[in-house]
Amino acid sequence: MRIGNGYDVHRLVVGRPLILGGVRIPSEFGLEGHSDGDALCHAIADALLGAAGLGDIGMWFPPEDPSYKNADSVELLKRVSDELNERRYSICNIDTVVICERPKLSPFFAQIRRRLAAALEIAETQISVKASTNEGLGFIGRGEAIAVEAVTLID
Repeated sequence: MRIGNGYDVHRLVVGRPLILGGVRIPSEFGLEGHSDGDALCHAIADALLGAAGLGDIGMWFPPEDPSYKNADSVELLKRVSDELNERRYSICNIDTVVICERPKLSPFFAQIRRRLAAALEIAETQISVKASTNEGLGFIGRGEAIAVEAVTLID
């Protein structure tokens, strides 16, 4: 068994959709990024790659590569999962926490878990998505960004 952790943070900006775990969340702000900015998918991908000893998401999908401009991060996550499957790894579980002041994310957790489980071809019960605030502290607390931490266990 191997464990991996992932972290991603993106600035909140006007004029971009807010996408987390492949689900569009109603918000006046979205996440800035070369791809669709889905920090949840990025953190999970990093955790999976790390657990398998395969580097990080930036090595696999370089932000300077124009082919990843506005890429669907769920598709990138699927590619990571496919790579793990080719190497005969299976995902035991994924635990995540999204850190933001707003919007309230709990109404979307079930939909996010369904979308991620389908993409990774695992059961919804193998994925945990939680949210926390930064209690008004720092750039996240000021509502300038959203961060995500992910931990995964693979076998």
